[in-house]
Amino acid sequence: MRLFILLCFLLFIGCETETADKVAEFPTHFENSKGTETATYLQVVDFYIRLAKEYPEINFQTIGMTDSGHPLHIVTYNPEGDFNFNKISEDKTLILINNGIHPGESDGIDATMLLYRDFATGKLAPPKNTVLVSIPIYNIGGALNRNSTTRANQNGPLSYGFRGNAKNYDLNRDFIKSDTENAKSFAEIFHLVNPDIFIDNHVSNGADYQYTLTHLFTQHNKLGGELGNYLHNEMMPTLERSLAEASWDITPYVNVFNRVPETGFSQFIDHPRYSTGYTTLWNTLGMMVETHMLKPYDKRVAGTYELVRQMIAIAETDGTLIKELREAAKIRHQKWTHYPTTWAIDTTRSSTLDFKGYEADTLMSQVTGFPRLKYDRNRPFTKKVRYQNYMVPSDSVTIPEAYILRKGYDRILDLMERNNIVFEPLQQDTLLLVESYRIDAYKTRKQAYEGHYPHYNTKVLSRKEKVLFSEGDYLIPTDQAGIRYLLETLEPQAMDSFFNWNFFDAILQQKEGFSPYVFEDEAAKLLNENAVLRDSFVSKKTNDPEFAQNWYAQLDWLFKRSSHYEKAHLQYPVYRIAKQSK
Repeated sequence: MRLFILLCFLLFIGCETETADKVAEFPTHFENSKGTETATYLQVVDFYIRLAKEYPEINFQTIGMTDSGHPLHIVTYNPEGDFNFNKISEDKTLILINNGIHPGESDGIDATMLLYRDFATGKLAPPKNTVLVSIPIYNIGGALNRNSTTRANQNGPLSYGFRGNAKNYDLNRDFIKSDTENAKSFAEIFHLVNPDIFIDNHVSNGADYQYTLTHLFTQHNKLGGELGNYLHNEMMPTLERSLAEASWDITPYVNVFNRVPETGFSQFIDHPRYSTGYTTLWNTLGMMVETHMLKPYDKRVAGTYELVRQMIAIAETDGTLIKELREAAKIRHQKWTHYPTTWAIDTTRSSTLDFKGYEADTLMSQVTGFPRLKYDRNRPFTKKVRYQNYMVPSDSVTIPEAYILRKGYDRILDLMERNNIVFEPLQQDTLLLVESYRIDAYKTRKQAYEGHYPHYNTKVLSRKEKVLFSEGDYLIPTDQAGIRYLLETLEPQAMDSFFNWNFFDAILQQKEGFSPYVFEDEAAKLLNENAVLRDSFVSKKTNDPEFAQNWYAQLDWLFKRSSHYEKAHLQYPVYRIAKQSK
C-alpha cells in the first residue's frame, strides 16, 4: 500500500513538473516583465502563432482588415480541435472575448494570453462544453501608436497603445455607424462566431474605491424577456458570488464623474454604438469588464484572468439553458407590437449595494483655488449605496411588417449585408400604401463627435399615403433575426439611428428656393385664392411677434405651403408597411 501511494505521489509530481515545463516554454511578455509591461502587437501575434503550432486545440486565423492596414485575427480554443463554427455552435457554448478596443486598457490582452496558454498546457482543466474565441487586439492602429503618457490617471503598464485607432476613431462608438474597417470586420467575426456570451475588456476612469474589478453587463430591461431575466437574476449574481469566493470582490461599474459613489449612481445604458449594445441586438449576453485604473497592473491582469475563468465556469453549467433562451429569443419579436426607441431610469425601483469605497474630503485646490475632491485610502468603508439599474421605455414605435428603402443608399445596404439582414429589390415600379415620415424637429451637436455632428431629440410627422416606388427600391421585412438592428437604425428617433448619425443629411437641405421680388405676386395670389391658408397666415402673424416682424420668414412660410415647395425636403427616404391584422 505504501509503495502504491509513493508511486501515485511520484506520478503526480511528474505530471505537475511536465505541465510547469510546458507553461515555461510559452512565457508572456507580461510575465517576463514581472507584471509591469504589456505585450506589443507583434509579440501578441508571435505568441499565438507559436501556441497554435504546438497545440492543435488552438486555431489562429485572419478575418477582415483594419484601418491600420493590418488584418484582424481571432484565436479559438476548442479542446476537441474543431473550428467549424456552424458545427460547434450546435452543442457548444461560445464565448467571444474582445481585447484592446482601447489599447491603453491592455489588461485583457495579457490575461487572455495567459488563459489560452494555461488551457493548452493543462495548467487549467479544459472546459467540456465551452469554446473560447478571442480577438487578441481589436484596435491594432492604436496598439501600434505606443506611448507612456496618454493614460494620465492609470497605474501601469509602463507603455501602452493609444485610445484612437489609425484614423483616430474611438472604436467603442463605431459599431452601428461602422466608419472604420475594424467595425466592418468585427461584424463579420461576430456573425461568424454567433457567440452566446460576449466579453469586452476595459479599464475604468472614474472614482476611487476598493475594488479591482467592476462589471458592466448589458442593461437587462433592454435585453428583455427571459434572456434579460436570466442575465439579471442568475448570471450576474452567480459571477459576483463566484468571484467573491475566489477573493475577488466585484461591483457594478461606478458610473460617476468627479463625485463620490456613495451618493448613489445608475447603470450605464449601452446603446448600439457600444460593443455590448451592438451584440445584444442578436440576443448575445454581453458584459464589459472594467478594472480599476489605480490598482497595480499585475493585479488588474490577474483579476481579468479570474473573471473570464469564472465566466467559463458559468458557461459550463448554464450553457444548455443559455442556448435555449437565445433560441427562443429568435422568434419572440413575432409577439411584439411596439419597440422602445428611447429609455429612461425607472425611478420607482433600485438596488442596494454593499459598496466598498474610500472616504473623501473636499479640499481647496492649490492649482485652481476652487474646491476639489480627494480620496483617503486610509479610511476604507462599506456602505449601503443606491444603484439605479432598472430602465423603462420612454418612447416607442409600432413595428412595421417591412421597410422600404429608396435605392441609392449603398452604404446602408453594405452595412445590412454585413449584418446578415435579408432584403430584396422591387422587380417593378409599384404603388403601395405606406406610412411616411417627415423630419419635424431635431437638434445637432455643435462639436464633432467621432467623425460626425450627430442629431438628437429627433421628432417625425407621420402620415399614411400611397407612394409610387421604383424598380430597384429595397423591401426589408422585419420578421428576421436582425429585427432589432433594423428598428435601431431605421427609426429616426432611436438614439443610434442612421438618421441621427448623419446618413440622410442631404434631405435636410432645401434644394430649390425663390426670389422674394418674384414670389411676392405669387404669395398674394395664394392668399386671395385660399381662405384657409389666409386665415392660418393671419393667425400666425398675430400670435408670433417674431414672425410678424420678419418679412422673409412670412414669404418662406407661404412658399412651403405652395406647389413650388419640393417634396424631397425633410422627406425621410425609408417607408413603413404596416402589419396586417389577422
